[in-house]
Amino acid sequence: MSLEITILPTLNAILNALVAVLLLRGWIFIRRRRIAEHRRAMLGAFMGSVIFLASYLTYHFEVGSVRFPGRGAARAIYLAILLTHTVLAAVVPVLAVVTLGLALRRRFDLHPKIARWTLPVWLYVSVTGVVIYVMLYRVSW
Repeated sequence: MSLEITILPTLNAILNALVAVLLLRGWIFIRRRRIAEHRRAMLGAFMGSVIFLASYLTYHFEVGSVRFPGRGAARAIYLAILLTHTVLAAVVPVLAVVTLGLALRRRFDLHPKIARWTLPVWLYVSVTGVVIYVMLYRVSW
């Protein structure tokens, strides 16, 4: 396996962490009515997620699935996090595109209603992505 491929899980975790930070900043900005900063943060989060997805798919196309090496309670916890992460990760692209589309079309009557669902799901997926990376690649089981 080449160095370029082996670095991708770390890149993916960094991207997930960056997206989580941008999502939180975007939420704080909109709460403070700082619309331009909110827009930049959320577009940054979206682009970070797009780059993450390309990197993630590239890695798993080359490597396949990676088996969790832990056992017992650690394995059960990992699988529970992975299950919820995976299910919600399948929903995030749809939620993100719909929420972004509403904002870009200036449908501010609907955008906040969808964003209230999008933000916590997207944030959960980003944070648990980092947790999965740590459990899978950084902890010695």
